[in-house]
Amino acid sequence: QVQLVESGGGFMQAGGSLRLSCAASGKIFSINAMGWYRQAPGKQRELVAGITSSGSTNYADSVKGRFTISRDNAKNTVYLQMNSLKPEDTAVYYCNCKLQLRWYGALEDYWGQGTQVTVSS
Repeated sequence: QVQLVESGGGFMQAGGSLRLSCAASGKIFSINAMGWYRQAPGKQRELVAGITSSGSTNYADSVKGRFTISRDNAKNTVYLQMNSLKPEDTAVYYCNCKLQLRWYGALEDYWGQGTQVTVSS
């Protein structure tokens, strides 16, 4: 069974920094794309940043230049470094992995449990 365990959320004042981590464990053949999404109260879940297995990245316009996504393939872990935090970054952050359980299997979506990030003004 695959588990995605997130850590690193919390409370921060505007202008501060936080680093989120998400480690995937279980019988995994390979991980393709990894990413971070967030959902604020009353809003839809949105993509914050994504990273492919080769290291290509993409970001939401609202976080470009402030957030950095990275991954450690040896540890099946994805990170989100969040700098210059703003109150509008307040949300529950979820990590997502698109992975294969077997060499012949299709890509499957797995989600972390979510971690709260709260930024005060």
